[in-house]
Amino acid sequence: MWGHIALFIIKFRRILLLLIAVSTLGMAWIAKDVQMTYDFAQVVSPKDPDMVYFQQFKKTFGEDGNILVLGMQDSAIYKLPQFRLYDQLANDLVKVPGVSGVLGLPKLIQIQKDTVHNSFVTAPVFAKPPTSQAQLDSLMRVVNSIEFYKGQVIAPRTGATLLAVTLDPKWLNSDRRKEVMNNILNLSAKFEKDSHIKLHYAGLPYVRSTMTSKVSAEMKFFAGLMVVVMAIILFVFFRTWSAVVVPLLVVIIVMIWCVASIVLLGFKINLLTGLIPSILVVISVPNCTYLLSRYHYDYRKSGNQILAMTRVIRKIGLITLVNNTTTAIGFFVFTFTDIAILYQFGLVATINIFVAFIISFIMIPAVFTYLPGPTDKQLEHLDSKPLVGIIHFLDFIVLRRRRTIYLTAAVLVGLASIGISRIEAVSFMVDDLPKQSSVNEDLSFFEARFGGVMPLEFVVDTKQPKGLLKLPNLQKIDQFDKFLQAQPELSTPISMVTFLKAAKQAFYNGNPDFYKLPDKDDKNFILSYLANSQGKGANSTSKLLKTFMDSTQQRARISVKIADIGSHKLDTLVNRRIDPAIKRIFAGTDMVVRRTGTTVIFTKGNEYVIGTLGESLLWAFGLVAVVVLLLFHSVRTIFYALVPNILTLTLTAGVMGYFGIVLKPATALIYVIALGIDGDNSIHLLAKFRQEMAMPGKSVSEAITNTLSEAGSSMFYTSIVLFIGFSIYGFSEFGGTKALGVLMGASLLITNFSNLVFLPALLVTFERGGSWKTPKAALVHHYDESYHEEDDDIDLNLQRLSVEQGNAVKTT
Repeated sequence: MWGHIALFIIKFRRILLLLIAVSTLGMAWIAKDVQMTYDFAQVVSPKDPDMVYFQQFKKTFGEDGNILVLGMQDSAIYKLPQFRLYDQLANDLVKVPGVSGVLGLPKLIQIQKDTVHNSFVTAPVFAKPPTSQAQLDSLMRVVNSIEFYKGQVIAPRTGATLLAVTLDPKWLNSDRRKEVMNNILNLSAKFEKDSHIKLHYAGLPYVRSTMTSKVSAEMKFFAGLMVVVMAIILFVFFRTWSAVVVPLLVVIIVMIWCVASIVLLGFKINLLTGLIPSILVVISVPNCTYLLSRYHYDYRKSGNQILAMTRVIRKIGLITLVNNTTTAIGFFVFTFTDIAILYQFGLVATINIFVAFIISFIMIPAVFTYLPGPTDKQLEHLDSKPLVGIIHFLDFIVLRRRRTIYLTAAVLVGLASIGISRIEAVSFMVDDLPKQSSVNEDLSFFEARFGGVMPLEFVVDTKQPKGLLKLPNLQKIDQFDKFLQAQPELSTPISMVTFLKAAKQAFYNGNPDFYKLPDKDDKNFILSYLANSQGKGANSTSKLLKTFMDSTQQRARISVKIADIGSHKLDTLVNRRIDPAIKRIFAGTDMVVRRTGTTVIFTKGNEYVIGTLGESLLWAFGLVAVVVLLLFHSVRTIFYALVPNILTLTLTAGVMGYFGIVLKPATALIYVIALGIDGDNSIHLLAKFRQEMAMPGKSVSEAITNTLSEAGSSMFYTSIVLFIGFSIYGFSEFGGTKALGVLMGASLLITNFSNLVFLPALLVTFERGGSWKTPKAALVHHYDESYHEEDDDIDLNLQRLSVEQGNAVKTT
């Protein structure tokens, strides 16, 4: 079958290449519409109880992660010229499309008592821009008397202030997010230039936007640099630019198809699908390298391009397809999960793995049978003294030093176990960015002055309608508010209790001494005033109160901001301090407190992804075992295929521990990639060994020598090319990118030991019984068992084909 496929590709190569070119142009047109998203909600199953509750929370109280914060600490802001510029900035920001609200000094409102209607009304503190310094000072005294804003808009101890910009979620989760952010940052930059006041930026919208642009820019840079380095290495190996340009062209085409498939499937690039282009490099380059190295090997034997390329496809076509299938299995298992981000990752990767196989198996034979055959100089790499020396050394230790190999493997596993014990699964909201980045510096600014900017929410359920109107319940919530305010990792909380305190202060004519919870004497008066407050504006008293209390007056929202302390410290804060405090404060009541918010969902999302990856890896091992069983119809071959994989993954995990690389979704994916590479190499080597053992009179040692000589060289080429290419990422200043380089480089080195040393040693140890006969039920029987040159001459009518560009086909 594969001989007919080879003949079809070569015979219709012009049409096939034209089809690839035209379809790729179409895919490139589609790919231009790709969008990016950093929606954390995709990471958690929509059926998860916490996710269900979070969605209900947003419907009741609104979004919690759509605020961008601009902060400053400069006394000049309280001078009239700079304050007027600040006021202009706030007014300009309100007009930006995608901005739904602005809260800061120039936009502060105060609650006032309306004795005529026995109600509360809201009014701006700065109804008009101040015209003199004295007027500004007077209004600032009013601001400083409003206790509600202390710790929220103004830091009492330092005088730092912030401007909170609320963004429309519909804009945030679309390609218009970049436009909104650019408009805001441009206005802020103009303010900085005119006022000479430095601004600090924080909030999830800003963090996500910055990470998107910076990580994307660096990945593009390293991807380009990786292409250049790999091109140089391929040229050094194959001594011809055609062996450089065509494989890299294959990689580029596959990447275009990958991005286009994301658009066609209705997905967006997220933190996982963004890794697929790098994964496809790992898959496309080995396909091309195997084809080219085997093409050179067979061309040297036959001197005929078409015959050599046909033999290559016949000999490794099925095996390479199986290898790509085993790689795809590792990703396909993710499509069984209901976690959107994993499902999309698995589906896109699976589809494009087979796209990479098809494109490489069409372009390499089609293009290289058009080009002149390789020269003797270009074939010298087959007899490269360093490569031949390495292969001979591997052959020697496999046949003569197997005890040393097993002892070395045992020692490495022992050392890896120590490293594995050091691995930590921890995640931060602002991850991967270098500590010295402006984002982390700005976060430190807000955490030191305002306690943090990451959203954390609590909902207190009194379990009865109008339960929030009962004074004992309000006192319990107030007690919990004070506890939260005392935690150094948290900002000053906002809740209906703080709102009631502000209302009481307004009831007593703005006297700060009355910023406290209403007591039995004044509760009814204040609540009746609130009941009569039915303003229609966005800043009306009734509208503000509804953001902290549901319509039944049964559940209350407590909103705080938390420092980006990482998932470990967050667990400690919640489990050892907050949860015990909740039990203590609300003991003896029916009230229930539940935490939620973007921070909680993000943390749980990482746990979900890591846990699912572990399960998926086990499923992948099982499915790979099934594929190997179908291919070889031999249980012991499963042992040979999986043991080296387990060794590679174990040693890679050890490297992860020693280098202090934390376990998170991006780093956990390395194991799936490593499984794919290691599985490919194992099956390649086992297939070649099976072919050698099928020949009459072949001993195990002879079969191993021939296997290492032929298949080993291709595997060695591929791993070196990929090792150097991915090692470039190790110099990145971003944590995720650096981890990708370090772990991929380590796994590529380890897979050489696992498959070129450890696996052959296993075969020599356990296959001493003679020839390896494969049952006819095995798929591997479709693989060319004992090809001879005359078989190809019979199968192909070479006289009907000719190598274009004026070169006649050479006959053997």
